[in-house]
Amino acid sequence: MPDGSSTPSRRSVVVSEFTNSVLDPDAPMLGPIENGGTIIANTAPGCWGPMITPRLRGGHEVTTPVFVQGAEVGDAVAIRIRDITVTSIATASGHDSSPEGFCLGDPYVAARCPVCDTVWPETHVEGIGQDAVKCDACGNAVTPFAIVHGYTVTFDETRSVGLTLPQEAAETIARNADHYAALPDGSRQHSILTYAPSDMPGTLVRMRPFMGQLGTCPSMAMPDSHNAGDFGAFLVGAPHDYAITEEQLVQHKTDGHMDIDAVRAGAILVCPVKVPGAGVYMGDMHAAQGDGEIAGHTMDVSGSVTLQVEVIKNYPIDGPVLFPLEEDLPPLAKPFTDAEKAKGQKLATKWGVSEIDALAPISVIGTASNLNAAIDNGLARAATLLGMTVAEVRNRATVNGAIEIGRAPGVIQVTFLAPLAKLDAVGLGDYAREQYGL
Repeated sequence: MPDGSSTPSRRSVVVSEFTNSVLDPDAPMLGPIENGGTIIANTAPGCWGPMITPRLRGGHEVTTPVFVQGAEVGDAVAIRIRDITVTSIATASGHDSSPEGFCLGDPYVAARCPVCDTVWPETHVEGIGQDAVKCDACGNAVTPFAIVHGYTVTFDETRSVGLTLPQEAAETIARNADHYAALPDGSRQHSILTYAPSDMPGTLVRMRPFMGQLGTCPSMAMPDSHNAGDFGAFLVGAPHDYAITEEQLVQHKTDGHMDIDAVRAGAILVCPVKVPGAGVYMGDMHAAQGDGEIAGHTMDVSGSVTLQVEVIKNYPIDGPVLFPLEEDLPPLAKPFTDAEKAKGQKLATKWGVSEIDALAPISVIGTASNLNAAIDNGLARAATLLGMTVAEVRNRATVNGAIEIGRAPGVIQVTFLAPLAKLDAVGLGDYAREQYGL
């Protein structure tokens, strides 16, 4: 069967295949993998490479989804991120613009050659620089995106720090771009290193790798970078083949494109299941990123990823939940220490409070076309998940948490200490205990 469900499940699946940047629930999946099994993948850079490769239809290049045995619509898949390792030697990035005439409504989804008017043209690379990607049919330079201010950065052998390079060094790397990007064999993108940007040389950066894309397949065909409430809004009423309505966006997306820097090795991500088998996919590994990804893009890299997946039955919300590493939690959302609990118990004794709630951190993801609407979405999801009113979630996020920005324009985290009993009621309590030693 196309979903892979008719074959025996496997304990582990190694993924080296990629989509054409569209997540399609009707396309064949890999697997199936057993509940509790391991997925190992070699991922390709997201963002800039696919953005300058017009044949790709979604702005990223993500792995082919994997069918998880026992995952049914209405469930969730808990993903333990066991390892994320950067394999790229260098990458390039920067703030972008979209030159007029090179797309049909959306340069991420429907790039076109304005000379021969081909949408999704096949292209090749000639030389280096921002005009190096040429249309196979007519030879015109096809540039759905340009770098306004950018940089080329190379990484040390331990993948701890990076350094931005001057023009001559950036051009040396550009001439052997696929090697320095460590593009996987199955990748079809042009490396952004070909552009050789060098506008801020000599800048030292820290590496803190995470996954910009990690989640489950949406329930209708959707360009991968648009599988979220903010970028997905660009599909509503669009003039290309992947146009949808607002109602379809809300119904079908799974918010797999989050760009939340806490989705890194050691974290546990819980994702909604909207198609049989879930369809776990990943991509868009970043070497590092500040909250908000305010430049629009960061250091996209190739890398290896190891995940362990586990089915959670009867998941009550339609979006992801994250259990970050403790060090990634906001100060007020960290678990209380024994000393703090002892002080709290003294207050309880003094004032006749019979019991202090056991609390645990949780981070509920919200997405929408703008940050205010994304906060409303995250608050509503948290309230539904935990059987609270939105007013209570607001209070708990204020005194025991924070609203964090994943990506501008519209991905946020509602992170707070929640009653452990509420987490137990929806099958999430043990993940909090495992993650925080409760």
